[in-house]
Amino acid sequence: MRSSFLSFSLPLIGQEEINEVVEALKSGWLTSGPRTKQFEQDFRDSVQAPAALALNSCTAGLHVALKVLNVGPGDEVITTPMTFAASVNVIEHVGATPVLVDVEPDTLNIQPDAVERAITQNTKAIIAVHYAGHPVELNALRAIAEQYHLHLIEDAAHAVGASFEGQPIGSGSNLTAFSFYATKNLTTGEGGMLTGDPDLLDHARIVSLHGMNREAWSRYSAGGKWAYDIVEPGFKYNMTDIQAALGLQQLKRFDRMQERRREIVQTYNSAFGHSGAFLTPTTREHVTNAWHLYVLRLRSSELTIGRDQFIQEMTARNIGTSVHFIPIHMHSFYRNKYNYVPDDFPVAHAAFQQMLSLPLSPSMSHQDVADVIDAVLDIRATFGRRRAAA
Repeated sequence: MRSSFLSFSLPLIGQEEINEVVEALKSGWLTSGPRTKQFEQDFRDSVQAPAALALNSCTAGLHVALKVLNVGPGDEVITTPMTFAASVNVIEHVGATPVLVDVEPDTLNIQPDAVERAITQNTKAIIAVHYAGHPVELNALRAIAEQYHLHLIEDAAHAVGASFEGQPIGSGSNLTAFSFYATKNLTTGEGGMLTGDPDLLDHARIVSLHGMNREAWSRYSAGGKWAYDIVEPGFKYNMTDIQAALGLQQLKRFDRMQERRREIVQTYNSAFGHSGAFLTPTTREHVTNAWHLYVLRLRSSELTIGRDQFIQEMTARNIGTSVHFIPIHMHSFYRNKYNYVPDDFPVAHAAFQQMLSLPLSPSMSHQDVADVIDAVLDIRATFGRRRAAA
């Protein structure tokens, strides 16, 4: 057993990131400025997006997206229960009603057919979450959105580096929000990016900074003018140059970090894929999985313990894990407001009861990966069901 605890998802930060942050601090420009602008441009190019806007979180990106699309009271937004609360909280923030539909059994992404069945005269948008880094079925959702005149917003918090039919997630004209949280594939500590149509992002830029028609960089840099106007009540969602400094260097090493993630995934799949006790993650042939998470599902018929005790056993072996996610309809606010019961979304509920996320980070050594595998297989050996002899 390991002598030290392996954290669930440590970021990979090198001297290049440290040096870039130090240079940002020395520059005297700490808030949104030249590094933020450069990061926007570099990220835009990396995902082949029409335009990009750097923000302080993916949540901010989703909130701003709903605002600039004029989603509000009386509107319904269809989304998934298998996501973090932020994806649905923003719908509540704008006064709209979230409408949850179940997920696909293999990818745990939102079911396009269920989306279409949930559409009413009040439906205005769909928020599609690329769960764990596996893209949703974009062609089907785009066709539904077009047929019913709905906005399609992509929650790509897990999907930096993913693609659908060869096209990077974020390359479309619809609004797509990315996360650079500390555990994400590319990190700025906290932070996010919104991509999409340039005209929509021009509006989003205003909404994301108090509703001002001019940013600090254009007011306080050399030759800048102090005057500004508030054209609508906005938010304080801008990214700082300190955050962007991290992002600039993370982008440079991103391909190598993704390669390491894929190596770890392949090693896990080889170790667990032939055991009847486990269901390993799937990847459909027409997508590139970003592999933000490695979600292992337990087959209760093969084990004498449930998911919660399995996690306890992993912790006892000094391996950190997590669960992604407690479905939205099981949280007290949404359960009480909308009278949900767990089996309203049976696929999501069943998956939740089986799942745990194993450590997955490019910072992991070969020994770290081996320790995770040893722990999982040791628990399987200890708590596996014994078959009676014929």
